[in-house]
Amino acid sequence: MLSFSAQQIALMIQGKIEGDATVTVNQFGKIESALVGEISFLANPKYEDFLYQSKASIVIVNESLELKKPVSATLIRVPDAYAAFATMLTKYQELKSQNLTGIQTPSFIAPTAKLGKDHFVAAFAYISESVKIGDQVKIFSNVVIGDNVVIGNNVILNPGVIIYADCILGNNIIIHAGAVIGSDGFGFAPTADGSYQKVPQLGNVLIEDDVEIGANTTIDRATIGSTIIKKGVKLDNLVQIAHNVEIGQDTVIAAQVGLSGSTKVGKGVMMGGQAGAAGHLSIADGVKVAARSGITKTIDKANATITGFPAAEHSTALRAQIHLKNLPNLEKRVKELEILVKQLSQKG
Repeated sequence: MLSFSAQQIALMIQGKIEGDATVTVNQFGKIESALVGEISFLANPKYEDFLYQSKASIVIVNESLELKKPVSATLIRVPDAYAAFATMLTKYQELKSQNLTGIQTPSFIAPTAKLGKDHFVAAFAYISESVKIGDQVKIFSNVVIGDNVVIGNNVILNPGVIIYADCILGNNIIIHAGAVIGSDGFGFAPTADGSYQKVPQLGNVLIEDDVEIGANTTIDRATIGSTIIKKGVKLDNLVQIAHNVEIGQDTVIAAQVGLSGSTKVGKGVMMGGQAGAAGHLSIADGVKVAARSGITKTIDKANATITGFPAAEHSTALRAQIHLKNLPNLEKRVKELEILVKQLSQKG
């Protein structure tokens, strides 16, 4: 277990100490339940009351926080407590993973596979023929890497990740447990007798640098060419990316989103949970897609916010919802008008 003093942490996150600089911690805790020997943070004012009763040894807080009561914890003040705590967690994770090197047994590494420096291969991992792996790559148990896969530097493949043949991964990538990269795209051609003939999926998946992929997410290989995940993309758990999809730089996609084949997603797009897109359409740069929205046509307008099904601009969708709610009253008025018109026509 790694241990840090308040002084070491302050240097790590560029903070200012209030209290005992020598106090040490070896665990992380939530502000409402942290114990002695743990470090926590306070960023949301709604949780400020917990600070005054917390047993945490160290708490990271915003510079702007004005204390209303005394605190027992050593405080480290920073401009942004949430960002500083994230930095602390990242550093801690890096230090822990530095201790993992070498090849555990039993594992299989094909004679033609090439591994870089400072690698770690856990027991029960399988690395196929002609694989090329860079430096500081961590491969955990039950990972399967297919033939001819290329993996860059500083990549973490968590337990149960499967990388199919011919896929290419860049640098600084994290793929979480159970994700599948490069399985066949959903390609079937209808035949005259009503059955379906499988269309071979001959392409691959290309993942650029600084991408993180959540647990049990699936990214299908292209029919021809590549399914492309560009630099800085973040995919949540249980996301489905179909064949020949392209996802632009720094796009973030929440859980249970599904993108159909050949969809093109721009840069900096944000997609909420359970949203979906039909195939062969484009989503412009910076578009924000609300949770459970269904995109059925191309979104040309950059930075638009869309919602609903079929997805439309947020303001338009809200107006449509209001009108939909008013339909019973509108129907009643129409019937009353029909009766009135009929009465007037009879009098005439």
